[in-house]
Amino acid sequence: MKKIFVLLIAMFFVLQQNAQTQDNTAIIEKIDSLVPIVMNDWKIPGMAIAVIKDNDVMFKKGFGTKSPEEFLPVDENTVFQIGSVSKSFTAALVAMLVDEGKLNWSDKIIDHLPDFKMYDSLATQSMQIRDIMTHRSGLRRQAGTYIPNMGYGRDDIYNLLKYIKPSTELRSTYAYNNITFIIAAKLIEKYTGKSWEENIRERIFEPLGMTNSSVNEEGFLNSENRSMSCEFEYDKGIKNKWLYDDDRALFWLTVIGPAGSVNSTATDLIKWSNFHLNKGKINGKEIISEKNIKYLHTGQIITSMDSARITVYGHCWFIEQTNRYRLYFHTGTTWGFTTLCAFVPEINLGIVILVNSESPEYPRYTILRSIIDWFMFGELNKDYHAENFGKFIKESEEEAKKESGKEKDEFAARRQYEEYANIYHNEILGEAKIKVENEKLFITIGKQGWTSELKHVNGTHKFEFRMQGHTFPLKFLFDCDNISGFEIDFGYDEYFGYWKNNNNCAETDGTDKS
Repeated sequence: MKKIFVLLIAMFFVLQQNAQTQDNTAIIEKIDSLVPIVMNDWKIPGMAIAVIKDNDVMFKKGFGTKSPEEFLPVDENTVFQIGSVSKSFTAALVAMLVDEGKLNWSDKIIDHLPDFKMYDSLATQSMQIRDIMTHRSGLRRQAGTYIPNMGYGRDDIYNLLKYIKPSTELRSTYAYNNITFIIAAKLIEKYTGKSWEENIRERIFEPLGMTNSSVNEEGFLNSENRSMSCEFEYDKGIKNKWLYDDDRALFWLTVIGPAGSVNSTATDLIKWSNFHLNKGKINGKEIISEKNIKYLHTGQIITSMDSARITVYGHCWFIEQTNRYRLYFHTGTTWGFTTLCAFVPEINLGIVILVNSESPEYPRYTILRSIIDWFMFGELNKDYHAENFGKFIKESEEEAKKESGKEKDEFAARRQYEEYANIYHNEILGEAKIKVENEKLFITIGKQGWTSELKHVNGTHKFEFRMQGHTFPLKFLFDCDNISGFEIDFGYDEYFGYWKNNNNCAETDGTDKS
């Protein structure tokens, strides 16, 4: 009788395992069918996706192409820029330093970095390590994002923090930001004696076996199996345009490093997702203590809330709670790449999606939520693709109508280009030179000494120039009917004063008096 019972139990587990294998096979087929549909409608050239379940990588595949010149297929080892998913790597390094007793989350930054200074003196004296990676520094959303596009480096941005006015008080509001992660990098470098880049490689890539992952411009360009990137736009339909040369913003990638410069693959990044599922362990070996991995996964500030879910932000993970499950995830965007890395502890499921288009979040969320539904419920709760695609098209068409209805500034007759040519100086950002060549106006500006054409746009004395994939509006200022200087719009209410022409007839307050 005992033998029969044991046999029945064994048969039960075999049948259960076979049923699970069949279910997984069905899910793989569904993913294989969904991804090409999503890519086709969103005109996405290439994707790479990996799924891990119960420590078993059950899906790992590339779709589409990585290059426009000839059809070079994306595979599971094709390198993509993962953007802000990189933030979770930097947070992990800080957690390791906390484990080692070199830092505490509640430590004041100024006690570790005496030269640290924010615009607000209270923030300077009060900001703690736990504040710099949870987007509650008081800075406006995305403040400082485009400063690197003009050729300024990490140290420059760190020193510019004291000039960027906050929009709210410290810890009062969630406002997503990149540049505060440079503070984290300085802490990491101070207490390890090694660069942020070396720490990422030695403390994370090597232990996890992320053999095809790298950081910064150099790492990306040295990856032979790398994808090209695409700019996404909606203009009477969806379009993706391949990016070349400076429009790829690879210098920006390096400067923003600790917040967004990791390059990885589906094969490698799914290991990062699984590392968090395994609570900071690799093959049973603890890399981050259970206490600090839990801290990384604990919400610090609410980012959104509706009748279906509440989402909070931990240390570089969004934590979404519904009445069905808890989802940990982070998205990433660089010039021409988007990424999503996620895990659902309740079913021990990890998912990564890498895209070589700067497409909106909808394609990634469509695939993510579909995979979760298939594993949790066996079927979709809704047609995510139809809903998301329809919503985007409707919103885009409405926005296009608004733009077409706006009145354009009348084109104003400009002065002779030679009148603008001069050397200008900004007390914070340094020198700029404007010159005329072949009847065109050029500006040389920034620490790298880059030169770009200065193009006249609608409006009196308004110009623009493009550097590292970003267009900067520039406006000339006048005093005594002479050009006294110019100011540049960095976006996000950032103002570092104007560039002054010392040959003007009188001092000016930087206003347009023409």
